[in-house]
Amino acid sequence: MLNSKVVSWSLGLFTAFSFVLCVLYGLIVPQRLHGMSTFLEAVLPAFQWLTLGGFLLGLAESFLYGVYSGIVFVLFYNYINRRWGQREGG
Repeated sequence: MLNSKVVSWSLGLFTAFSFVLCVLYGLIVPQRLHGMSTFLEAVLPAFQWLTLGGFLLGLAESFLYGVYSGIVFVLFYNYINRRWGQREGG
């Protein structure tokens, strides 16, 4: 059985860290080589490239997407593990 708090926090921090890396990549690499701003604006609602408010909103949305993914994953995993998981002595 997986702990939903551990998995959801881990995925939330992972997605927030990934968001920061994507923004840094978008700042370092020329626009014509990546299109990172277009991608992030399409994936994150109300995100605006290169504004402090947009960055903070994108960071929060990324974290919350990770938390949501962790909670849903743990629910499915634990359900399937209870139903079809290998039982001791069997």
